[in-house]
Amino acid sequence: MENETVSKNFIEQFIDEDLAEGKYKEVVTRFPPEPNGYLHIGHAKSILLNSGLAQKYGGRFNLRFDDTNPTKEKTEYVQSIIEDVKWLGADFEDRLFFASDYFDQMYEAAVKLIKKGKAFVCDLTPDQIREYRGTLTEPGKNSPYRDRSIEENLDLFERMKNGEFEDGSKVLRAKIDMASPNMNMRDPILYRVARINHHNTGDKWCIYPMYDFAHPIEDAIEGVSHSICTLEFEDHRPLYDWVVRELEYETPPRQIEFAKMYLTNVITGKRYIKRLVEEGIVDGWDDPRLVTLSALRRRGFTPESIKMFMEMVGVSKANSSVDYAMLEYCIREDLKLKKARMMAVLDPVKVIITNYEEGKMEYLDAPNNLENEELGSRKIPFCRELYIDRDDFMIDPPKKYFRLYPGNEVRLMNAYFVTCTDYKTDEEGNVTEIYCTYDPETKSGSGFTGRKVKGTIHWVAAPYAKKAEVRLYENIVDEAKGVYNEDGSLNLNPNSLTVLKDCYVEPELAKAKPGDSFQFVRKGFFCVDTKDSTEENLVYNRIVSLKSSFKPNK
Repeated sequence: MENETVSKNFIEQFIDEDLAEGKYKEVVTRFPPEPNGYLHIGHAKSILLNSGLAQKYGGRFNLRFDDTNPTKEKTEYVQSIIEDVKWLGADFEDRLFFASDYFDQMYEAAVKLIKKGKAFVCDLTPDQIREYRGTLTEPGKNSPYRDRSIEENLDLFERMKNGEFEDGSKVLRAKIDMASPNMNMRDPILYRVARINHHNTGDKWCIYPMYDFAHPIEDAIEGVSHSICTLEFEDHRPLYDWVVRELEYETPPRQIEFAKMYLTNVITGKRYIKRLVEEGIVDGWDDPRLVTLSALRRRGFTPESIKMFMEMVGVSKANSSVDYAMLEYCIREDLKLKKARMMAVLDPVKVIITNYEEGKMEYLDAPNNLENEELGSRKIPFCRELYIDRDDFMIDPPKKYFRLYPGNEVRLMNAYFVTCTDYKTDEEGNVTEIYCTYDPETKSGSGFTGRKVKGTIHWVAAPYAKKAEVRLYENIVDEAKGVYNEDGSLNLNPNSLTVLKDCYVEPELAKAKPGDSFQFVRKGFFCVDTKDSTEENLVYNRIVSLKSSFKPNK
């Protein structure tokens, strides 16, 4: 039992204390995104943390949209968020909610505060409110409208709701303490007038609650026990507690903050991603160069790899940055034993085996994954004309080059030994054809032990291989210069996408469905693009290369 306690993070320790003291009968958590953009890798930490806690304690997990700011919100974003949360495996079935579902209750809550003398309608302009607010070192001043009577405030607030006042002309403010050292407690705004069409409620409302007022009410209505959020809300906790206390909820939620996860050399800001999308620099919020969850899914990352990554990052109270290489390590670890290792030639040059019978074709056995025999084997066609990768042949190689060159013998993977006898070049000196002979006694799996070769290269049979487009991705920002320039603009990497049009893959790979992934021998892990790939025009995205710069702590 002692070891179990030590291994728990600080949030779990708080929950254990609350349950032991009988504060809550069950653990209820939530993920409360604002539908103003697509989710990114940072949000995955909150989703998995909240849903994981609910699962661990046998409680409930809610997905709730904090849609209190209709100026930036779209149904498109709502649908993408639902898809992302489902993809990560967070179970919110029958527990999908919207803050806008509670607008009537929030209005009544505001009326209750007015009746208690805890809220007032203020006519100050936004600039005046800022001026009256004071500074970090100087207290603020009370609004001249702070002492309006309860009856006048109730009348004005109802008239705000009925649309009698211009946008921005009046706000409802909490009456707390203009001298508070916490700026969030200096009579914060609870409601503002805004004639904006809402994606969920249409034109029913012309006043909308502020997030700091709406959020604790939503949590309390849903019976959330632990409102787990990131550190920037730590200074907002006194206001959160004030709202649920003044509204006299029987079992108020407890807010607990944890550190955000910052990933090095990636773009997570919605404003920047939106600009990349609108300017056509990327082909949408799901462009595989981004780290939105839809982009990672399209690139070929798995929910399991994201969960592994979050477990390695852990939960803490201190902000820190994590190397993107750790995320790449996790997807390699997840895929290496699950996926077949197939042959694909990305920069093809033709090989002709001159002593192999013309018109003949044979099927050879190839294991799908040498580290996981359960994946079985497949048949691959072999014939006189093949494609190999251009960098697997050199006319005048350096020392310790063990691949194909004139006079050298290598093994064709899962096939035969071949020896280069000649080659042909074009006018620019580029190799166009390589000529070899093969030794039929050296067939893979035959038990041949007559001699050994140092090099093994992969290949595909030219008449049977399928043409494909392969997309190679690098970081969309220039890692050497950092993400942002001094003026706030992005340092974009001009080589973030390389498109190879004339690649050839094994015929088996042509049968793959969008989203299917494989290891291409010596090239990395790849998946069929879910957006652009068709049966006629195959498109493969590189998920990650095989080499890793990240070394996990053992």
